[in-house]
Amino acid sequence: MAVLTQYQWDPSLETGNELIDGQHKEWMKVLNSIIDAHKQGKGRDEIMKTMDFLSDYTLLHFSAEEKLMADSDYPEYSIHKRYHEELKETMKNLTKKYAREVSPDDFISIVIYTLGDWLFSHIKGDDFRMAAYIRSKS
Repeated sequence: MAVLTQYQWDPSLETGNELIDGQHKEWMKVLNSIIDAHKQGKGRDEIMKTMDFLSDYTLLHFSAEEKLMADSDYPEYSIHKRYHEELKETMKNLTKKYAREVSPDDFISIVIYTLGDWLFSHIKGDDFRMAAYIRSKS
């Protein structure tokens, strides 16, 4: 079984936007619940159910971010939105791979590292820039 470590929220991930930070924390919590389900041997169905929830939550989160960007006339809106679209496509592809009977250990490792790396990189880059711009408009 893959050795996976829970992701931890820390102040270096805070954008300063309460809504976005709260949603990022929730996203991380769901990602951790996928790790927990795997560690507890809950099986493919439970992991897929959690992945489905994470996909739905991602749509909600991206919609909130995109509304903030549109409302503030964020100049990098189209670039930021494209990153969102790319992650949604990545998540679909990950789910398809799991449905094709990839081993649970391999799947979990790929999902956790792909999504975890994306989340941290996106927050500290794209979301920090977006939040700073929105603050400057207030």
